[in-house]
Amino acid sequence: MKSDVEELMPRLLPVEFGASSTDVDMKGAPRNPQEYLRQVQLEASLCPEVVVAQIDPKKLNKKKQTVNASVAECHAAPVGFSPSLSWQQQQVGYFSDVRQNIAKNRKHWSSQNLDDNVQMPKITDEEGWKRFCLGENIYLGTSSCHTDAEPEPALDYSKMGFPPFLSIVSRLSQSTVLMVLDILISWFEEQDFVPQLGRWLFALLACLEKPLLPEAHSSIRQLARRCSQLRCTLESQEDEKLPALNLLICLVARYFEQNDLADQPE
Repeated sequence: MKSDVEELMPRLLPVEFGASSTDVDMKGAPRNPQEYLRQVQLEASLCPEVVVAQIDPKKLNKKKQTVNASVAECHAAPVGFSPSLSWQQQQVGYFSDVRQNIAKNRKHWSSQNLDDNVQMPKITDEEGWKRFCLGENIYLGTSSCHTDAEPEPALDYSKMGFPPFLSIVSRLSQSTVLMVLDILISWFEEQDFVPQLGRWLFALLACLEKPLLPEAHSSIRQLARRCSQLRCTLESQEDEKLPALNLLICLVARYFEQNDLADQPE
C-alpha cells in the first residue's frame, strides 16, 4: 500500500523495489541506487508536515535597534544665511551645463598627457588621495592659509594640492570618483572647510553619473549635512565659506533630488 506522501506527490523518479519498505535498513549504507532512493522516500515520509519553531520572546528583546531620525536632516540655516530659491535654480542650471561639457569632452581630455609632476595615487591609497587633492600643507596641518608675503618661485602642487583639472578628473572611473568623494567627505567630517576641498567636491559631483548608486546617495547626503552643520557655526554672512557651503547643499538637494535637504525660502 502506498503512503499518503506517495499518493499526493507525483513520482519524479519511478523506481522498482523488489523488497518491501520494512526490509530497508534506514541505519545502514544503501547497497544500490534503488535502496538509496527508497531510504530517501521513507525518511521524507517521517517528517512532520508542519514544523513550529520554539522561540523565546525574551531573547528577541535583548538588543533593540534604535534609529536617530534627526541625523538624516540638514541643520536649518541661521536667518539670513540661506540662499534664495532663484539663486539655487541658477546654480543648478550652471552645474548642469558644466556636467554636459565634461561628458562631451571627456574623451578628449582623458587622452591628454599629464605633466611629469602629476603622480596620481593608486585607487586604494586613501592617504595618497588626501595629499593629492588637498596638498601636504592642509593634509599635514603645516599651513592653515595662503599668504602672498613671500610668493614661491613656482607653483608646488604637492604642497598646495593638485586642482581638479579636466585632464585629471576625466581619467577617473565612476568607482574611483565615488571612492575619492567618500575619502574627502570623511576627512571633512573631522576638519574645517578649505578651498581645495571645495574645488574637488564640486568637480567630483560634476563627474558623478545619474542615476545614483545607493552608496552615492548616502555619501552626498552626508556631505550636505556636514555643510549645514558647519554653516551654523559661521558668525557672519560675509564669511567666505558661506557661498561654497550653500552651493554644495544646493547641488545635493536640488540637482541630485535630495529634496528633504533643500534650503527653503525664508
